[in-house]
Amino acid sequence: MLDLTLTEIAEALQGELVITDAAADAGYSPATVVNGTVDTDSRLIGEGDVFVAKRGEFDDGHRFVGAAVESGAALVVVEHAFADAEREAGRQLPVAQIVVDDSVVALGHFATDVVSRVRASGDLKIVGITGSNGKTTTKNLLRAVLERVGETVAPRDSFNNEVGAPLTMLKLTPTTRFLVAEMGASGKGEITRLIRMAKPDVGVVLTVGLAHAGEFGGIETTLATKTEMVIDLDESDVAVLNRDDARVAGMAEKTRARVLWFGLGDDAEVRATEIEASASGTTFTLHLPDGQSRPVRFAVLGEHHVMNALAAASAAHVLGVGIDDIVAALETVTRAERWRMEVMGGGDRPTVINDAYNASPDSMAAALKTLAQIAAPGQRTVAVLGEMSELGPYSVEEHDRIGRMVVRLNIGKLFVVGEGARAIHLAAEHEGSWGGEAVFAADADEAYALIAAELRPDDLVLVKSSNSARLRFLGDKIAEATT
Repeated sequence: MLDLTLTEIAEALQGELVITDAAADAGYSPATVVNGTVDTDSRLIGEGDVFVAKRGEFDDGHRFVGAAVESGAALVVVEHAFADAEREAGRQLPVAQIVVDDSVVALGHFATDVVSRVRASGDLKIVGITGSNGKTTTKNLLRAVLERVGETVAPRDSFNNEVGAPLTMLKLTPTTRFLVAEMGASGKGEITRLIRMAKPDVGVVLTVGLAHAGEFGGIETTLATKTEMVIDLDESDVAVLNRDDARVAGMAEKTRARVLWFGLGDDAEVRATEIEASASGTTFTLHLPDGQSRPVRFAVLGEHHVMNALAAASAAHVLGVGIDDIVAALETVTRAERWRMEVMGGGDRPTVINDAYNASPDSMAAALKTLAQIAAPGQRTVAVLGEMSELGPYSVEEHDRIGRMVVRLNIGKLFVVGEGARAIHLAAEHEGSWGGEAVFAADADEAYALIAAELRPDDLVLVKSSNSARLRFLGDKIAEATT
């Protein structure tokens, strides 16, 4: 975070600075400078950090203010003060407090202020990334590229909402050159809100699909929400758009920014040719608009991740990164993210592709195609599939489609886990002439017992589900199993 006085932070948060007698005794004043990491998780707070207590669906961060102070917090942001009257009960805080009406809203105000300060004093460039699939992978790839040429801030995990995005923005320093902001949404207006905290110089839109369609209320609402990424871009900005996704391509008519297309066709300015996928990754030739091309040995598993690599290369090209640095960085990335097409096991154990951090119909189909595509001749393929959440009225239809796809791809064995995914099992049983290849388990424990009894050392196993199904831990367990 920037070096800011308590007065400056209070003004940015639009809150009231409270310095109790205990805090004053500890040396706090309005001019005290704070520059620690800002977080809403008290377990991650260290010496000099800022703890923001927010109310959640299942708990209230105000319960952990004391723990944050004990861990070294220099400042707490709260919705009600821990006041002088509480001193006799031992509850008065010996650190500064800033009281706000709504911690999440205040966090957004704070991020907006910090981004504005860094923009005014430095050479900060901002890339915003959105899409139904691939945001986190693209963010990680772009971070790897940009870190080669300048100080880069990017979110951890999938920090892309009204809390995670501001927390990332607050990591900026006066010397930060690039901010990569992953921007997710569960409804209209949410991407616009994030953009107004940190308007991108480069706005990237990857795909518009059925991921979270139940939350959005349909694909048209999803499209309108993702389009928010490009609507507010200026003429001097660049919209990096997927030429192969018709819905994304239509956004070119909605933006004033210059459009840079990426895709697999000849009409894309940043494109990939000669794509070959294998169990060790994907090779392809990267072509940039300036006529330069280079071969890429991309270790991230799955041909579908080539599109994410193209999106990252496009944004990097716009920001002036040369093709040699782009390729070198892409080749250093060995996995998309923990539990995203992560290859585990092997040797005397089955090889497991653990892709159970998230799932949508598009990403589920892509993962299954990869499983079928990279298997060695004679190697048995096994799919362990759980629920794709947040599909609303599309749920049964899309799970049914995946079940039929498993059979048509000639996957050797299917284990379906959880009631929410039962339609996958039913569809597979009704498709073709399977006889026992599809097995249903009520939960992960039952699934593991069934899977472990049938595993072979040379099996190639895909574990795929939405995060809520928690099959990522089942994937870890399968990878550690001996046969």
